[in-house]
Amino acid sequence: MPQHSFSPLTVGPHVVQPPVVLAPMAGITNAPFRTLCRQFAEGGSFAGGESKEEASGGKGLFVSEMITTRALVERNEKTMQLIHFDETEKPRSIQLYGVDPATVGKAVRMIAEENLADHIDLNFGCPVPKVTRKGGGSALPYKRNLLRAILREAVSGAGDLPVTMKMRKGIDDDHITYLDAGRIAVEEGVTAIALHGRTAAQHYGGTADWDAIARLKEHVPEIPVLGNGDIWSAEDAVRMMRETGCDGVVVGRGCLGRPWLFGDLVGIFEGNQAPAAPSLREVAEVMVRHATLLGEWIGDEARGVIDFRKHVAWYLKGFAVGSEMRKRLAITSSLQELRGGLDELDLDQAWPVGADGPRGRTSGNNRVVLPDGWLKDPYDCAGVSEEAELDTSGG
Repeated sequence: MPQHSFSPLTVGPHVVQPPVVLAPMAGITNAPFRTLCRQFAEGGSFAGGESKEEASGGKGLFVSEMITTRALVERNEKTMQLIHFDETEKPRSIQLYGVDPATVGKAVRMIAEENLADHIDLNFGCPVPKVTRKGGGSALPYKRNLLRAILREAVSGAGDLPVTMKMRKGIDDDHITYLDAGRIAVEEGVTAIALHGRTAAQHYGGTADWDAIARLKEHVPEIPVLGNGDIWSAEDAVRMMRETGCDGVVVGRGCLGRPWLFGDLVGIFEGNQAPAAPSLREVAEVMVRHATLLGEWIGDEARGVIDFRKHVAWYLKGFAVGSEMRKRLAITSSLQELRGGLDELDLDQAWPVGADGPRGRTSGNNRVVLPDGWLKDPYDCAGVSEEAELDTSGG
């Protein structure tokens, strides 16, 4: 396999090679899932065990799930657990969500002063109603002055820590914001920008607009631009970088039930391995490992297996499992029950044709829930205050 020559991605002092980033996903990219993705990126096998390069530092960048600035400043118990990183995670990346510049500033200063992370990413891409209803996530860049104020507070409070941001094209086709937002980000000292090539109104439907990623790269040549959207395979990542000229890729739904995608990504960029095509037996081993890690992280095996349930359908996509067994596996509450159910399957099944492709949320949603009067004036920030902050992390 030929090696694909792309420059390493630099995020402040951190060199990310290959230039691939795990997208923050609420309820998904917690420490156990990041561990699995990292292990595969670093040469780990489906059988588990320590990866061959774990001691020497990682490949790629793996970002925490969304941390609410208000909850962090208030030292919410769940939030403090979510920002705990394994000692092998380097660099430690936290994604922050906030709508109030003062609260964002406090949270960033807390991270910097208490050495809680090595990199801060700001969430301006989330399209879910409970976030956009408060003016946050993908709704926020429409308010140019508010975006600038938040970025200024974050960058000034971060000290030597690099601050990046993730955003969408805009609220809908009539309210496109990404080029303005990109220019503001450069002016305020943001280190890199990731663009999901969809509007908030699209949610996860339709096809990601990779041309928008190319336009943003041309518009802000001063800093790295990362592309996000519809990367289901390592080949997709290389194709996006070639077609758009972006400096790196951010992979979200493509790794749901496929943490080994990061091994594929490292392989295609380094030119030394073909994509993984695990048998159902190998997938089952990863499923049990994932559920085990969740139980250890939460401190309760049953709660870990219950948290794992959402992943079952993603892992089993394409395999001949049967609807009754799928349902049964999705209500397990112990490792023994999970393992027992998996052992009843035909574990010798080969990797199914067509098992790649969309997973997770794929429906479009043409309505974006916004605060009253939000679209009247892109420069009027009245009504956005500390009270508008969500008080829970992880989405």
